[in-house]
Amino acid sequence: MKPIVFNNTVLRDGHQSLAATRMSTADMLPACPILDSMGFGALETWGGATIDSGLRFLGEFPFDRLDALRKACPKTKQMMLFRGQNIVAYSHFPDDVVTAFVKASAKHGMDIFRIFDALNDVRNMECSINAARAAGKEPHGTICYTQSPVHTVESFVKMGCELEDMGCSAVVIKDMAGLIPPYVAYEIVKGLKANIKIPVIIHTHETAGMGAPTYYAAIDAGVDACDTSIAPFANGTGQPDTARMIAMLADHPRKPDYDLAKLAELRKYFTKIYEKLGFYTMAKNEVIDTDALVYQVPGGMLSNFRVQLKEQKMEDKFDEVFAEVPYVREKLGWIPLVTPTSQIVGTQAMMNVKFGRWKMFTPQAIDIALGYYGRTPAPVDPEIKKLAEQKSGKHPIECRPADLKKPAMEQLRRELRQKGIKDDDEHCVIYAMFPQQLEDLYKKPREAFKLKTPEDKKIAAAVAAGREKTFSIAIDGSAPKNVKVVEL
Repeated sequence: MKPIVFNNTVLRDGHQSLAATRMSTADMLPACPILDSMGFGALETWGGATIDSGLRFLGEFPFDRLDALRKACPKTKQMMLFRGQNIVAYSHFPDDVVTAFVKASAKHGMDIFRIFDALNDVRNMECSINAARAAGKEPHGTICYTQSPVHTVESFVKMGCELEDMGCSAVVIKDMAGLIPPYVAYEIVKGLKANIKIPVIIHTHETAGMGAPTYYAAIDAGVDACDTSIAPFANGTGQPDTARMIAMLADHPRKPDYDLAKLAELRKYFTKIYEKLGFYTMAKNEVIDTDALVYQVPGGMLSNFRVQLKEQKMEDKFDEVFAEVPYVREKLGWIPLVTPTSQIVGTQAMMNVKFGRWKMFTPQAIDIALGYYGRTPAPVDPEIKKLAEQKSGKHPIECRPADLKKPAMEQLRRELRQKGIKDDDEHCVIYAMFPQQLEDLYKKPREAFKLKTPEDKKIAAAVAAGREKTFSIAIDGSAPKNVKVVEL
């Protein structure tokens, strides 16, 4: 009956889920002394979309953030989300690039690598697991939870056993869409605890309102740790709030002892940051959205596709597109919906509705059908696989996709030298994933990375509402100029 351990996600998944990953390192650092004093099991500080977003929107070299947070939080383990052979991008990379990324990250202070694969193909996790172990760090093998006829409690427990055998130091149940019901969480945790000796951790989102009850059930089942955040970068599409979880566990024998006064101080600080990032926050991300239960997709996928359907002038096809998602998943082998598969399945569903089923077969969906992303949980429909071959001219593969990749580090070094950019391992691995963004980091003026403000959001809303007027003004006989005025 050990107290449950909370990992904290406010510096990564919290702002990725609720503020488009726009929290800068400078905005994180003032909160670090308190975060570091709380006794959390780990602070999730890196990975996911933070590396891409930092380069693309904040003008930050990713390893600089890692250095700063390691220095600011010396007592608490740092944790990152890692997409296996994809690292933190969307395609597979050669083993030497994956290994170099892990080694460099460990050198800069990363302690825990939470490693997953979008298809739950453990072959795509093996290289990064071995690299983390070789660096003396902790590989946490991660199971992507999803619902389908082939995903059962028994199949998840079996995968957990495989991850332990591969040398993982913990097993994580990653519920990226917030869909796992409390009793199912209880059964999976119970099954894992009965069959493996390493710690079991659970991660979910409050998207559909089941996050906190699911944690409660998992805690009853003996889970060793769970992920929480700090409001207002919590709840909604984020993780359950830490203070809220403590209140839910009142008189529970596993209630943890975290300082509520410090949590209140953190909330007060992060509220200011949330307001500062107001242009990137959305009210619908802050509330329970049962559409996630109806369509069985992550909340981020729902919100992104609402925007995309509007751009495609397909707003009236929303229900039809999302009804197509399970059909596409089934034909492609019941793949889970997590980056990058959620984007691939969603786009293919949209193409099916717009042009007719499989008339427009996207290259990424073709690659899934032919095995270029890995082994799917169930066999791909034979007719779909045959169609993928015909449309692409490619043959299906059975091997681990990265086995077809040649070592790339030396080529990356040559390219960086030619561009006049540092060719150390840190720059090589970032360049492998985000070449244009790395170049832009050194070429663009700092003004290019200026974030939009809440005032910009008000102006955009006023323009959308038709409260913008254009006047022609001439001053002292000069040529007339058009001036736009927005009524806020």
